[in-house]
This record gives sequence, structure tokens and C-alpha cells, in this order.
Amino acid sequence: MRKTDSTDQEHRPAPGIALVTGAGSGIGRAVALALTGAGWTVVLAGRSPGTLDETAARAAAAGAPGTAATLPVPTDVSDPQAVDALFATVRERYGRLDLLFNNAGTFGPGGVPLDELPYAAWRRVLDTNLTGTFLCAQAAFRLMRDQDPQGGRIINNGSISAHAPRPDSVAYTTTKHGMTGLTKSLSLDGRPYRIACGQIDIGNASTDMTEQTRRGVPQANGERMAEPVMDVADVARTVLHMAELPLEANIQFATVMATAMPYIGRG
Repeated sequence: MRKTDSTDQEHRPAPGIALVTGAGSGIGRAVALALTGAGWTVVLAGRSPGTLDETAARAAAAGAPGTAATLPVPTDVSDPQAVDALFATVRERYGRLDLLFNNAGTFGPGGVPLDELPYAAWRRVLDTNLTGTFLCAQAAFRLMRDQDPQGGRIINNGSISAHAPRPDSVAYTTTKHGMTGLTKSLSLDGRPYRIACGQIDIGNASTDMTEQTRRGVPQANGERMAEPVMDVADVARTVLHMAELPLEANIQFATVMATAMPYIGRG
């Protein structure tokens, strides 16, 4: 393992203010805990106050160093007014935002053929995964552009499905392909304001949402097969590494996946 030298310390920015959406469980919770463990102050956004409070309690129990703390703010990211209220709270409480991890998302109904997918289900997935990500990114962009010192970092949670779909996943896969375009546009439009944007594409992290993966999921050849998973902490460590880069450097796209999952060669 490479030792950390003085040059590393000089170029690594000090932990700041972060906002994690979908912070009440799974990947969002793991990333929030990794950030607080590294000294970041983290705003926890999600639909369920109870699960956000649990994330905050776990961070406190872990003994986050320095001034690291959490602030739960119940938020439905698909609601523009709720997102405005969330970022108004960030601005009033902390005066700035250094990192947004856009993580909130839903798979939608599983195993529903494309021709049978209800319109309401399609809209729910798009409104949460893509529109919600845009609304949070837009609000973060404004805050990061106007604050002093200027700039910040946005990390979007893409997915392996940003590259290759699973069967019967049209809504989810569409949003994740759209996420890649959003990430690229944010990267380009953020350049003049020192706003960096990257995307982490995750495959088979072990969370409640992916529990079915262990038992068996449909494959492109029509079979059903259990797939290997990886520890969600491996995702959190990757996001933390992306977050700790100086704004002069950016990981544009990163793929973190269970080594033996059927992605390379899928189909």
C-alpha cells in the first residue's frame, strides 16, 4: 500500500459540507457514514425521517472526527419545492456546499414487460431517478457558482445499467443512460465556475434493494441466476476518493462492481 506523504496532504482539500440524497439506507447511508468518518459535515436527504435519523445516529455512534456532524432533512427529490427548501436549509445553515452525492433512486416495478409497464410507474421512476437528480444538481450548481470560494463537486450515482440493461428494466435503464448525459453536461457547464462532476456506475453492491440478486434475477438468455455481490463499503470508499480530489482533478466515470457479476459479456 502506498504511503501518504506530505504532498498528498497538501493537495487534498479539507473536508467540507456535503449533501447525500437517498441517505436513509443502502449506498446513500454507506457514503454518508464514510464522509462523516473522514470529517465531512453531511446533510442527509431522503423521504423517510426515521431512516435519516438512524443514519445520523450511526454516524454519531461511530464518533465522527473533528466538527463532522449530520443534519437530516426529509426531502422528496422529485418535488421542485421540496428541493428548493432543502438547498435553502443548506445555504442558511452552512452558507456553502462542497459536495453533492446524487444517489436517490428507485428500480420501479420488477419483472414487468415493456408493453405492460403502467404510465404511472414509468413517470415515478423518471421523476425520482432523473428529474430528481437534475433538480438537486441545478440547485447545487447555483449555490456552488455563487459561493466564496467558488466551486464544488457533484457525483452522480449511475449504474451498470447506464451501459447495459437487464431484462424488463426499460424505465430504470432509460434514467441511467440519461444520467450519463446529465453528468457530461454538468461537467462542461461547470468548468467556468470550478464545479467538477463525475459519475460512479455501480454493479451489485449488497443492500436491501439488491437482496433479490443473491436469490436469482433474470438474465438476457431467459434463465434466472443468482449473482455475486460486493460490500457496499467498497462503493463508499470509491465515492470518498472521488470527493477528496482537489477541484483541479476529476474522476469523470468510475465503475465499481462485484468482480464476477455477469456484466462483461452480458447477453
